Amino acid sequence: MSERASAWAPLATPAFRALWIAGLVSNFGALMHEVGEGWLMTSLSRSPLHVAMLQAVDGVAMLILALPAGTLADIVDRRRLAIGTQLWLLFFTASMAALTAAGKMSPTLLLSLAFAMGIGSAVDEPIWQSLTSEAVPRRLLPAAVTLGGVSINLARALGPALGGVVVGAAGPAATFAINALTFLWVAVILARSKPRARASTVPAERWVAGRSSARLGSCCCGLAWMCRTT
Repeated sequence: MSERASAWAPLATPAFRALWIAGLVSNFGALMHEVGEGWLMTSLSRSPLHVAMLQAVDGVAMLILALPAGTLADIVDRRRLAIGTQLWLLFFTASMAALTAAGKMSPTLLLSLAFAMGIGSAVDEPIWQSLTSEAVPRRLLPAAVTLGGVSINLARALGPALGGVVVGAAGPAATFAINALTFLWVAVILARSKPRARASTVPAERWVAGRSSARLGSCCCGLAWMCRTT
């Protein structure tokens, strides 16, 4: 029986280590960004509806696009698609920072930009998980998934506090600018990294079949949500 791999063993793999650090930095940036968004919306509008909608737009984008995005990640080159999503997120985050710094932001514009970022996040999520599985040998995959959870929880524990410090010191535009820099850095890391090629006996999913599966999955999710709320 082979010896069980250490929980930190995946970090010895250069490709995974680069992805893990990039993911950690991106998670911190995202949590700081959320603090800046909430602060900015309450400064722009006293309407509870606007604040609630800001929290909802990310969830709506994920609900609509998560399953189709998984299909897309199985069809195209994942690393290139991941770089594309980082550049998409970089553009809209930098736009949010510039408009906020210039005093041109409005509640409607903030919601629109937040929804555009939600689209990028929904597409990015399944790609990132696939890249993680390609970066380590199969025997290290459970430990790699665990370390991914550590990254997320560490960012959740410290990211909002750092976001509050930045907002208090420099305003919400600074949190957006920092998040934009994290997207740029992650795009560079992805462009320089070369994940391990993983042989697969399963053919890539066709787009038509993937869309049918996505619709079925969306219906199941909707029925589950309705059962929970009744």
